[in-house]
Amino acid sequence: MSRKDASTPEQKCVRLQVQVMPNAKRTGVAGMHGDALKIRLQAQPIEGKANEALIKFVAEALKLSKSAVSVAHGQTSRRKLLEIAAPAMTADSVLKALLALAAPD
Repeated sequence: MSRKDASTPEQKCVRLQVQVMPNAKRTGVAGMHGDALKIRLQAQPIEGKANEALIKFVAEALKLSKSAVSVAHGQTSRRKLLEIAAPAMTADSVLKALLALAAPD
């Protein structure tokens, strides 16, 4: 028997497009950028630090473990596709929860 991918049919994943702004003053949600959620990250975009900060921020915001959040596409790009393993959540509920953290400018 071979080992299957982490995204098996039993595990529901929510996919979320994000636009990342590394080297920001503080980490937080900046609102929408077209069809993507814009997230500011204080981390620098070197050696995967920004990706780690993004995963940590989203996981803490959604009260999930860091292993439940992963970057599916865009490892080296500002535009990323996140996969969030959250059986009880929908794409809308994830987006609403993150947008609720947006600081007014």
